[in-house]
Amino acid sequence: MKTIETNIIIDSNPQIVWNILTNFEEYELWNPFMTRVKGNANLGSKIEVNIKTINGKKRTYYPIITRCDTNKELRWKGKSFLPGVFDGERIFVLEKSNDDKILFSHKEIFSGLGVKFVGNKLDESLRESFVRMNKALKVRAENT
Repeated sequence: MKTIETNIIIDSNPQIVWNILTNFEEYELWNPFMTRVKGNANLGSKIEVNIKTINGKKRTYYPIITRCDTNKELRWKGKSFLPGVFDGERIFVLEKSNDDKILFSHKEIFSGLGVKFVGNKLDESLRESFVRMNKALKVRAENT
């Protein structure tokens, strides 16, 4: 198993951040990492996610939304062509801080046999791609 986790403080309220995060139709307007997401942010929904890492690698996958707790947490889980070989669960958590700001956590937990072979390469491109998305979300939320 391998986890990549990033965090950022957003000077906004949970509802604004949540609305941006779950409005998949507008991802292509602001999100440099997840360039397109099709579908609805509803528990059990299958969505299509197109990503582009900082080193230009593109990938499309079709995860299922496994948690959709309004203004708090959104999760989806994707499986490789052969489940158990390389699976990933994307997790977004919004925590309100004492100073009326949001701690936004963005992480992915990778599991399966394939993680051993690509584990360190995941860190190289994905961590910075997560950070870029977080910064873009912050800008969008703070200017809404």
